[in-house]
Amino acid sequence: MPRRTRIGFGAVLAAASIALVACAPAPEGEGADASGETCVRMVTNSGGLEDRSFNQSSWEGLQQAESEYGIDAEALVSTGETDLAPNVQQAVDSGCQLIVTVGWELAEPTTDQAAKHPELDFAIVDETVEGENIKPVVFDTAQAAYLAGYLAAGVSKTGVVATFGGGNQPPVTLFMDGFVDGVAKYNEVHGAQVRVLGWDKQAQDGAFTGDFEDINKGKALSEGFIDQGADVILPVAGQVGEGAAAAALERGGVSVIWVDSDGYETLPAQFRPIVLTSVLKNTQDAMVEIVGDVLGDEFTNEPYVGTLENEGVEIAPYHDLAGIVPAELDGEIEGLRQAIISGEIVVESPSAP
Repeated sequence: MPRRTRIGFGAVLAAASIALVACAPAPEGEGADASGETCVRMVTNSGGLEDRSFNQSSWEGLQQAESEYGIDAEALVSTGETDLAPNVQQAVDSGCQLIVTVGWELAEPTTDQAAKHPELDFAIVDETVEGENIKPVVFDTAQAAYLAGYLAAGVSKTGVVATFGGGNQPPVTLFMDGFVDGVAKYNEVHGAQVRVLGWDKQAQDGAFTGDFEDINKGKALSEGFIDQGADVILPVAGQVGEGAAAAALERGGVSVIWVDSDGYETLPAQFRPIVLTSVLKNTQDAMVEIVGDVLGDEFTNEPYVGTLENEGVEIAPYHDLAGIVPAELDGEIEGLRQAIISGEIVVESPSAP
C-alpha cells in the first residue's frame, strides 16, 4: 500500500510561524517577490495551518514545491470568516503569480479576485468554482472511503460502525457516501448485516456537529455512537474528529478512521493505538504539480481530480492495528481497489467531483 511522504508536524509549525505576512508587490515583474524569486501565496480557511486536514496538507505541498523549485511560499492564516476576503486581497497584492485558497468558504473571494486579475493564476482546494484562471483541486474521496468502509465492516466485532461530518457539504458527504457503500459491499460479499450509524445515503442526511473546530462536539457525538455499539468511527470534521479519537481511546475497543491526512502521523501520539487507517487526499503532490505547471507556463483551469488511479486518494497503512486486519480481508480490499481503478466498480455519489 503506498506510503505518503510527510513533512514533520514540528516543521509545519515552524514554517507557519514565519508565514503570516505577504510580500510587497514585486518590483521585478509579475510573480516575483522582492528577491526576484517566483512566489506563491496560500490562504487558509478558518481551520488554520494546524488543522490536521487539507490546510495543513496543502501547505506541506507548497513547502515541497518550495524545496523542489526554489519558489517563495507563504501562508495567510484566516482565524475567522472576516479574515477570508481580506487575506485573498492581501495575497493578490503580494504580486505573486499563483494564489492558492483552501476550502469552500473561500469560493466567493477567490472567484471575485480571479475575475479582477486575469493575469494571475488561482487554485482552490476542496471546492469547485468556475473561472478561466481558477483550477479546482478536488478529490474523489468516495473511492478510498469505499475501501475504508469495507475495512471497517470487516474488523467490526459489534456489527455496528459510524460516521459523522462537520457540515452537510459535498466535500464531507462524499466521504460518507463511499464509506456507507463500502460497508454495503462487505455485507453483500459476506452475507453480513453490519449497520452504519450517522449517515443515510439515500436521504443525504445524517449526523453533523455544525462546525469543524469544537472537539467536544465530536467527542459527545462519538460517545453516543459508542453507546449504540459502534466500534469503528469515521469523523469527517477536521479538528472536531479529534473528539472521536478521544472518545475511542477512553472507551476502549473502538478505532477511528481519519480523513485527508494520515491521522497516525498528524494526530497527537496518544491516539496512535486507535487509528485503524485514514482516507487520504494527496494534496501535497497536487500542489507540487500545479506549481510546476505555473513555472512551465502550462497552467490551465482544468480541474485536478484525485482518484485511486492517479494516487490522488488512497487509504493509509494500518500501522499499529495491522494485526487485527486478516490477510484475507486485506486481499479483498486490494481486489476492490483494482476493480475501482479498472472501472469494474463505480463508486457513485451526488457529491462526486
